[in-house]
Amino acid sequence: MNGPRARAVLVVLLAVLAVGVSACATVPGESSVQVLRKVSDGEAPPAPPGPVDGTNPLDLVRGFVYASGSSADRHGAARRFLAPEAGNWDDGASVTVLDEQFGTVPVATGSDTTTVRIRGTRIGTLTASGAFEPGEAPVEADVTAVRRDGQWRISAVPPGVFVRLSDLRSNYRSVKVYFVDPARSVVVPDLRYLPAVPAKAQAARVVDMLLDGPSPALAGAVATRLPETASLTSNVTETADGGLVVDLTGVGTLDDAGRRLLAAQVVLTLSEVNATRVRLLIDGAPVLAATPDITRAEVASASAGAADATAPQQPALVTTGGRVRKLGGDDPGGPVAGQAGNGAFDIATAAITPDGGRQAVVSREGTRSRLIVGEGDKPLQGTDVTGTVLTRPTWAPGGSEVWTVADGTVARVVTDAGAPPRRAPVDASAITAVGGAVTSFRMSRDGMRVAAVVGGRVVTASVARAADGSVTLRSARLLRPGELGDAVAVDWRSTDTVVVVSARSDRAVSLVSADGLALDSVSGSNLTPPLRAVAAAPNRPLLVVDQGGVWSFSGGQLDTWRLVAGGMSDAVPFYPG
Repeated sequence: MNGPRARAVLVVLLAVLAVGVSACATVPGESSVQVLRKVSDGEAPPAPPGPVDGTNPLDLVRGFVYASGSSADRHGAARRFLAPEAGNWDDGASVTVLDEQFGTVPVATGSDTTTVRIRGTRIGTLTASGAFEPGEAPVEADVTAVRRDGQWRISAVPPGVFVRLSDLRSNYRSVKVYFVDPARSVVVPDLRYLPAVPAKAQAARVVDMLLDGPSPALAGAVATRLPETASLTSNVTETADGGLVVDLTGVGTLDDAGRRLLAAQVVLTLSEVNATRVRLLIDGAPVLAATPDITRAEVASASAGAADATAPQQPALVTTGGRVRKLGGDDPGGPVAGQAGNGAFDIATAAITPDGGRQAVVSREGTRSRLIVGEGDKPLQGTDVTGTVLTRPTWAPGGSEVWTVADGTVARVVTDAGAPPRRAPVDASAITAVGGAVTSFRMSRDGMRVAAVVGGRVVTASVARAADGSVTLRSARLLRPGELGDAVAVDWRSTDTVVVVSARSDRAVSLVSADGLALDSVSGSNLTPPLRAVAAAPNRPLLVVDQGGVWSFSGGQLDTWRLVAGGMSDAVPFYPG
């Protein structure tokens, strides 16, 4: 866009940035948002008390559910509510996570026997290997209570446990179990949950999770250097100087690269439970001969996020007035170099790789738009991806692919160095089957997941790459549809956290874990809903757009949003990546 309007936009942008940004928020790179609560990283709270004498059957069953949040001693707190004949209760069969509000209603009553129905909303379930599987649905279960010696106790209870979400988050902790991205030969995290007590059992538990393989959400998208034949030769033990000994067998033959990936899987996983050093063995011999005792630092380079962590941090950017401009840095408000910033195209949205070496822009061409890509300072090249509406582009790790959604069709464009951009197939039926228009689409920075807004709902899916080069989005998950309806846009805060902005005034900005278990609202102070766009990146402030402009939220001591660029109705902020 050229002429008076473009100049007016630039004047407003520069004025706001010169005053507001210099005074309070240049979109600082070192800030981080600390909003999403983690489940307990330490000891669990004290176990709930047992039943109180004189408790009626309805309150007895309610107390049983409350106590089931503590898994210590095979749910010992909950077992205090049971009559002797219910002692064979199979508490390990399943974990059903309930919304906070649930009811206990009588179904059949008698003088000394009563059937009580637990009625509530299931948020999802926790698998035996600690993965959360979202799935909101009504749930009911019948429990029988008997009265003996004047006191009511539970005599029959279905297999598995019912746990309120708040109790799960108080009594379990989140950990990342690491698997292999087969396309890039790096390790990526898979979110799991394990009981906070006993703390000494956590190392063995996470190794079991690793041996069990990836969660259903990432099955088929990640690999492992631990085949099904792998097992421990003995229990995980502690050395005299505080390290851990993990001795494996049945691993098979591994080359040097495979051994390093195995070491990264095990050591990074155990670092989640505060293991600082691991003596990793295969049939008694060190996995890495030169490094018998391995620390996290020695395998950190094998993590998918290692390159991003060491790369120079690029400033935040914004498209406005048909151009890409800097939102922070040394020249706030200034256009970027090249055709993305000189007005050669009427740009609606854009994306730049973390190193700044490749660009992708959505250029408006009359009533339609086109995806255009470029490398370095070279002229941008058009692709055959066109449509009435294209979502903001998103780069895959390494900068070899850029994705967008054109009129509901997920498009993947390969950008090989020195070759024209070419469209490559992708099977996205897993997310389009959810139903509704795809209005926002973002790839996680490790490249293993996508998050999308489909019909106003938030969906995540894994990115599975086959040996023949084909790509499939699979294992789609609908995240908290009751709370995250009317979603407008999403972005990845980290590899396991999605930022959601919605048209709702009561929940304008939310942070939700990639599996849908953890959900928290971000303060909406100073914002004027409805919001239009969001940008996020690890250890960077959140950026959103409302009717007044672009706002920044850094968390920590800053508990309100601050205006960093105002007067731009068309602004779309983004971080490189």
